[in-house]
Amino acid sequence: MNILSFNREELRDRVQKLGLEPFRADQILNWVYKKFVTDFREMSNLSKPAREMLSEVFSFYSLTPVDKVPSSDAVKYIFQTRDGYLIETVLIKERDHLTLCVSSQVGCAVGCTFCATALDGLKRNLEAHEIVEQFIRVQQDTDTRIRNVVFMGMGEPLANYDNVRKAVSVMVSPWGLDLSKRRVTVSTSGLINQLRRMSEDKLMREVNLAVSLNSPRHRLREEIMPITKTNPLRELMDVLIEFPLPVYRRITLEYVLIKGVNDDVRDAEELVRLIGRHRKRFKVNLIPYNPDPALPYSRPDLESVYRFQKVLWGNKISALIRFSKGVEVFGACGQLRNRSMVKFNLHGKGTKVDS
Repeated sequence: MNILSFNREELRDRVQKLGLEPFRADQILNWVYKKFVTDFREMSNLSKPAREMLSEVFSFYSLTPVDKVPSSDAVKYIFQTRDGYLIETVLIKERDHLTLCVSSQVGCAVGCTFCATALDGLKRNLEAHEIVEQFIRVQQDTDTRIRNVVFMGMGEPLANYDNVRKAVSVMVSPWGLDLSKRRVTVSTSGLINQLRRMSEDKLMREVNLAVSLNSPRHRLREEIMPITKTNPLRELMDVLIEFPLPVYRRITLEYVLIKGVNDDVRDAEELVRLIGRHRKRFKVNLIPYNPDPALPYSRPDLESVYRFQKVLWGNKISALIRFSKGVEVFGACGQLRNRSMVKFNLHGKGTKVDS
C-alpha cells in the first residue's frame, strides 16, 4: 500500500488496525510531509518493531526517476510509472519562489491542436499518490521549499477529478503539505460539467482556477480546441461568470497567442466583448506560443503581442504577458510530451516505442 494515497483519517484507521495508536499516523505524516522523510528507519519517534512492521506494510514510491533536465529558469523531471509510462514534472524558478507544475494524466484526450501533449493521446489517469509523489520527489531534490503548485502539466485535471481532488486535499491540509489554497492552481480546458461540480465543492472552489480560452470566437476555438464542440464557449463563460469566487480572487483566462491564428487586434476586441462587464472577475494571461517541431504553428512577434495587450488594457481588463519558462528543456506551456514510452512485458524486458 502506498502511504501517499491515505489522508489523515484513513491512515489513523489503518495503523490502528495494525495494532498501533492512532496518533502514530500523525507522527508518520509529519515525517513525510513536513520533513520529507520517506524511510521508516529514520522515523526516530517510532519504536523499532513498529518501523519494521510499517516498512513491510507500506511503500512510499511508485514512480521511478528517469531523467532530470535543468535549464536557466526551470528543471524538467521525467518519471516512469510502474506500468511503464513516462510523465513529466517541471520545477519553475520564479524571482522569489519555486513553482511546481504537476501532471494529472499520462497524455491527454482533449486534443488541442497546438499542444504537444495531445499528440500521444490519453493513456490513463494518474492516481492521487502519483500526483503527490511528484511534489515529494522534487522537493527532496531541492533545498528551497516549494510554495506554489500548478496543475498545468500533462493532462486535463478536471477529467481526473477525484484523484486531483484528493491530491489537492493533501497539498492544502495542515497535516499534509500545508500549502495556501491561494498557491494551488487548477487549470482546465473548460469542461463545463466538471466546472459545475468544482463550483459546488467546498475544497476545490477555494483554489485558484485557470481556464484555457485561446479564442473568443466559438468556431475558431472549436478548430484549435475540439472540446469546444461539446463545451460551447458561451455556456462556458456563463458557468465562469456564476462560479463562486473567494474574496479578492479572480479567474485566470489563459490565452496562447499563435501567429496568424488568434493574435489579431480583432481577436482582442472580440475578447473584450466576450468578457463584457465582468472584467473585475477575470484576468488574462497572454502566452506567446511555444513552438514544437511536430506542430504547424509559430510564435507571434512581440509587436503583435503588445498590440493585443494594449487593446485589453484600454478596456480596463487586467492582462499580463507570460513568457513561459522551461522552453530550453521543452518544459514550457504546451510542450510536455512523452516522446518515447517504455512498456514492460511479462518477462520484464522493456520495449521502446517511439511516438
